[in-house]
Amino acid sequence: MVNQSDLPFRILVRRHGATTAYTQMYIPERLLNDQEYLEYHIRDLTAAGEDETSRPVVVQLCGNDPELVVQAGKKVQGYCDAIDINLGCPQEAARDGHFGAYLLGQKDWDLVENIVSSMSHSFTVPVSAKMRLCQPAPKTLALAERLEAAGASWITLHARTVSSRRRRQGAADLSEVKRLKDHLRIPVISNGNVRTYDDLQANLEYTGADGLMVGETLLGNPRLFAGSYPLIDPVDVSLEYLAICKECPWTNLSVIQTHIRHFVEFQCSRRPWFPKFRAALGATKSLAMIEHLLKGKVEKWRGRPPRYTHHSTDDSHFESDESLSQSADDMESGVDNLEASLNQLF
Repeated sequence: MVNQSDLPFRILVRRHGATTAYTQMYIPERLLNDQEYLEYHIRDLTAAGEDETSRPVVVQLCGNDPELVVQAGKKVQGYCDAIDINLGCPQEAARDGHFGAYLLGQKDWDLVENIVSSMSHSFTVPVSAKMRLCQPAPKTLALAERLEAAGASWITLHARTVSSRRRRQGAADLSEVKRLKDHLRIPVISNGNVRTYDDLQANLEYTGADGLMVGETLLGNPRLFAGSYPLIDPVDVSLEYLAICKECPWTNLSVIQTHIRHFVEFQCSRRPWFPKFRAALGATKSLAMIEHLLKGKVEKWRGRPPRYTHHSTDDSHFESDESLSQSADDMESGVDNLEASLNQLF
């Protein structure tokens, strides 16, 4: 979920049934040494003010140095409701930096226990840990019991082993979540094997977990916890997200584009026009251009009338209707030219 759990997205999922949201994984060294990085994330944590949909929020930290993790956590503990140590990240960067799920080998258990203990004794907010399965899987309980004793307030288990190449390799082994729930005294959160609303209840009934964490599925369907059928229209949810982004003008455009792609891809990835949409989305330079693409071209490709209005917005991020039309036409022309070139090559 790196670069995916921005404030607008957290607000969006909270509006549609999520009760708690986590930030992306913060890098302790950058919180301590990069003032711009620190200020960006503090703004992301505080910009919503008293908006009830922005809290509670859990900050995720990574790292393998207890002192650095504690120092970094102290920079943000006043802006969140809990701090989580990420022991589940499978990415190559985590492997190379020796953090995330690559701390789950038994040789690192003393270090991991030290990190959690240092956090729990240093912070003014609760501390949690998200982990993957150890190898062999039954050892997961032994580590979880050590983290409980070290001061973790709850444990989240993504019940898969680590793989930097295939993040969701095989089905999650929910029996290991159940094992943790049967033996730990602190709450256990289950993560894995949730694709639909029905999976939520089935997961809870089988594991007995105290809650559910959902990651990638929520990127495509941020209304998952609401359990609404039929699925929310992808253009509707995209426009709702953009409206929140307009209140958070510092949000990175590439992050916004990625969220919009996920929303549309979730329901429309097999449509013949989807590659054209991806190319056009990548060519957008502003929120206004993204909105124009969704209301115009995407609706046209879906066989629906456009959603344009005759009134130009007074939002400072938006351009005039005339320039937007020109930009959208330029994008479509460029995509058509690209398609023609590809056809000639292949």
